Amino acid sequence: MDNQFIESLPIPSCIVDEEGCIKAANHRMNKVFPYEDIVGLKFFTLTGVKREQLYDANHGEIIVDRNGRVFKLWVNDDAKADEDVTVFFDEVSGRETFRARLERERAAIVHINIDNYDELIASAPEDYRRVIPSQIDGILRKWGNTYDSPVISTGDERYVMYTNRESIKKMVEDNFSVLDEVRDIEPTIDFPVSISIGAGISDESIIETQQLAESALELALGRGGDQAVLKTDEGTTYYGGSLQTMEKSNRGKSRVVAHALKALINDADKVFIMGHHWPDMDSFGSAIGASSMCRFLEKEPYIVIEKHNDALDTVYTHVTDTDEYNIIKPEKALRMVTDKSLLIIVDTNRPTLVESPELVEACNTKVIIDHHRLTDDSYQNAAVAYIESYASSASELMAEMLQHISQKRFINKLEAECMLAGIMVDSNNFSGRTGVRTFEAASWLKRGGADTTEVKRFFQINQEDFLTKANAIASAEFTDSGIAYTTTDGITSNMMIINAQVADELMTVKGVKATFALGRNEKGQTIVSARSLGEINVQALMEKLGGGGHFTSAAAQTDQPRAEVLAQLKKLVKEYLDREEEERRRTLSKTMEIELIR
Repeated sequence: MDNQFIESLPIPSCIVDEEGCIKAANHRMNKVFPYEDIVGLKFFTLTGVKREQLYDANHGEIIVDRNGRVFKLWVNDDAKADEDVTVFFDEVSGRETFRARLERERAAIVHINIDNYDELIASAPEDYRRVIPSQIDGILRKWGNTYDSPVISTGDERYVMYTNRESIKKMVEDNFSVLDEVRDIEPTIDFPVSISIGAGISDESIIETQQLAESALELALGRGGDQAVLKTDEGTTYYGGSLQTMEKSNRGKSRVVAHALKALINDADKVFIMGHHWPDMDSFGSAIGASSMCRFLEKEPYIVIEKHNDALDTVYTHVTDTDEYNIIKPEKALRMVTDKSLLIIVDTNRPTLVESPELVEACNTKVIIDHHRLTDDSYQNAAVAYIESYASSASELMAEMLQHISQKRFINKLEAECMLAGIMVDSNNFSGRTGVRTFEAASWLKRGGADTTEVKRFFQINQEDFLTKANAIASAEFTDSGIAYTTTDGITSNMMIINAQVADELMTVKGVKATFALGRNEKGQTIVSARSLGEINVQALMEKLGGGGHFTSAAAQTDQPRAEVLAQLKKLVKEYLDREEEERRRTLSKTMEIELIR
């Protein structure tokens, strides 16, 4: 009876018993499986579909790709768990081929920006200022032709490419090689040439695709440039990022931001200032700087801090002993918030790191002052966002803005010392991520009364932490590739500070290219501090662990055990070094080919 019924059906069909075995099948099943007889075989073995999944086939979509054809599965409407199930194989090869083609040809938009264009052109000799843009233009158009996609100039430093998903896939497989081609341009000036790329793809609409592409480019620029960012409906991925962020010589932006912030402070009824949780010297120093700006504008500011670690004790005590600063808990701030309140966020741009996410939600107007590279979850709706990854610290940015608020000096000695301490901590005593503007900001603070001897007292640690740091340095593991790893024993709330100091200290060892220090905080979380001299992008590595930071200085915090994090970190470093070596060989091979042609 089963055989007669199944043979009468006009499409490939079979009956699956309650054990998941094929009980009967019609002759049309040879379109699905190239076997003589499938009766008695397991349905799951042949299709990869479990029997219990079949009950949802009529309500969802179960697709099977077999024998060069594509089939959609259906079952009889009255299928029950304890009875035989009739499965129909409806061929949809044409539909799926068309769908795949539509998917491949789905529109994608790519925005391209020549990094630091004004500085690049200004640094070039007169007769060379047209050559560099022309070289970049030629490389970009040739790159676009590779994917049959037009590259259109929309300004001196901006381009847009209209392409499709298939081409984007190929670009990803090639790791956006155009970044390397542009970087290999050798100008007659000592200024690196690089571009930033923002690509967007959306299943929603072309407008959404355009918005994703614009957001991706903004993210690439915010992360320092020389990289590509791809944003889709599913998430964000990053490519490239081999050059450190270049300092911008133009102070116009800081002046504009300073006056915009001044207007927002004047319009607010209350001003709250908040950094990241467990604030460090830079977070605290930049908050103090923002507080002094508010007081000069005759607004009463409130610095929001829940807890601080021991490393901040000395300067925190100095500030609170003056009774001139309102340092409050987040709970109190939430009770005080009104519709006209302003929130100034310093030294972070990520919702997961702020002292109080609830306060961020409660305040309608927000300003962000930060020096960390942007990430996919960075704040998008700030009234003013001054995020400059070239800067050494948020304190540097704040000191620069304070100079534009008034011609007269209005910060006091303690405020100058707090901001100078913030700059010194994040620049490792001016040895990393410093530019001309860093020293100019420090000089201004020095003229404002900052005493470097007093600042040094802010950095003193207790004997126990000193011994912990010394033991971590002594037990460091050095590899042949120039990487140093160490783990810090014990559990302390100061682990982030200790790790950072250990990583900095290990960088002084000859031959070391990058250092990684791991420890545990009082919550049992694993803290990782990473440093490099510029050959290795530690930010990219820390992002793999859920952290971030800068090209040469980054960190991460995770709930995973320390041993697991160390093993994962070593694997990531090896993969990174292998990719870099492969890229070096590819570049060398290309250079040799060019030389042979010449």
